[in-house]
Amino acid sequence: MYKFTAKEKMYALKALRSADTLTVCRRYRVNRTTLWRWRKRYDGTQESLAPNFSRKGMHHPNEQTDVEKCNIQKLIRRNPNIGLNELYGKLYRKYEYRRNPVTLYRYLRRCKVYETRKREPYKPKPYDTPLMLGVKWQMDVKYVPLECYSGNGEREQHYQYTVIDEATRKRFIYAYKDIGQQSTIDFVLRAFKFFGYRPKIIQTDNGGEFTFRNFKTKDGRVHMLDKLCRHFGIEHKLTRPRTPRHNGKVERSHRNDNERFYKFLRFYSFDDLQKQMAAYLVRSNNIPTSVLRSAIDKRLWLTPNEKEAELLASM
Repeated sequence: MYKFTAKEKMYALKALRSADTLTVCRRYRVNRTTLWRWRKRYDGTQESLAPNFSRKGMHHPNEQTDVEKCNIQKLIRRNPNIGLNELYGKLYRKYEYRRNPVTLYRYLRRCKVYETRKREPYKPKPYDTPLMLGVKWQMDVKYVPLECYSGNGEREQHYQYTVIDEATRKRFIYAYKDIGQQSTIDFVLRAFKFFGYRPKIIQTDNGGEFTFRNFKTKDGRVHMLDKLCRHFGIEHKLTRPRTPRHNGKVERSHRNDNERFYKFLRFYSFDDLQKQMAAYLVRSNNIPTSVLRSAIDKRLWLTPNEKEAELLASM
């Protein structure tokens, strides 16, 4: 809750002379009742608006009594390493202490008997981004927003499969009417044809369209994506559950899609969505990116297509 100073209160009351109440309330972010209470107290001086309430010297009616405090301190002095459960048990049995254990814990916190340990902020480990072409792909699926559909029929959910090469940031996207093993296999084969090569690693999350690791399946059942990766000698790497930052490059590209494409997209059929998505794919692979710097001039930003050509020329 924000506490207004006496000077801020006086400025708000002076603004009432030239503006209506609603305007003053919006400008100073105060409600009408509080403003009227200030006006009732105001006598023309700033001191009349100063806070006149202080809790200093006041005691809560249900706070620990002096006898209880003395018993607590006595037990702590005799047993410096006593735990909370043991302390509460002795107080309950020997001294008829009938307060809640949480109340006891808060009192010990205020007396600095128990000090809270500050947790060190989590520092994510540096991500090892490959520098060579075709080492690792990141793959994911996102929903196509329903509000983008402007046709006459009933709205149907569509999905966008995305794969991105980590070294070049070159992407391939394709729309499907459903997500599943068949759609995943079809998309990966299309990605092989689009890029013209097969990667060493394909990294995905733990969704059911990519793996069975987090789902109960029958004995011997293997996901079709795992079979495809084994057939081509590709390592299928899974990210940590509920950790989307491990697939950060493809997740960030989905955010760019929302800002650049889906914010302005209007399609009337699935075929129309495919055509517009193909045109956007060409556009997105020709946008310069700050992380893609030329080996000749570091100030020059390259597009994913230009970065791919540079890496191919250096091989």
